[in-house]
Amino acid sequence: MAEKHHTTETPDTSYIKNIDVTHEVSDVHVPAIAKFVVALAVLMVFSFFLVWGIFRMFAAQTVEPPRSPMALSEKDRLPPEPRLQSAPGLAGELEKAAQSGKEKRGGQANEVTNRAPAPKGPLWEIQILREQWNDVLKNGPTDQNGQRYGMPIEQAKEEALKQLKVRKQ
Repeated sequence: MAEKHHTTETPDTSYIKNIDVTHEVSDVHVPAIAKFVVALAVLMVFSFFLVWGIFRMFAAQTVEPPRSPMALSEKDRLPPEPRLQSAPGLAGELEKAAQSGKEKRGGQANEVTNRAPAPKGPLWEIQILREQWNDVLKNGPTDQNGQRYGMPIEQAKEEALKQLKVRKQ
């Protein structure tokens, strides 16, 4: 059988002229879109400055209310004792404790008592506190009267080791 090839050709329509139709309906109008984008950007900038100006106006009109008589004072807002560093009042307590310790020792040669007073700053408080802790670890704790009780930690370690050796035998 002989196969038939059927080809379709587009007819020549170049002779048809329609003056009223120059573009397709689906074409985009670029100048109108560009105008819209520019107008939108200008409107955004204008609204930004408008809202910023209103914010500044309201900020200038705000007035701090007077402090309530029920509000806590600076001293009442401090955390509970013990305050270790940068707490008002703690430096005075440390200084009193250091001076009373000097008087109770009765002129013993100690590195804390022989050195010149350091400038009082945030680190001064913690240095004095550490010196007191080291003194307790080295010489044992003191009671309210300044009498030593217990034993220094090194001596307690040695006693514990002696007891362990006795138990092993």
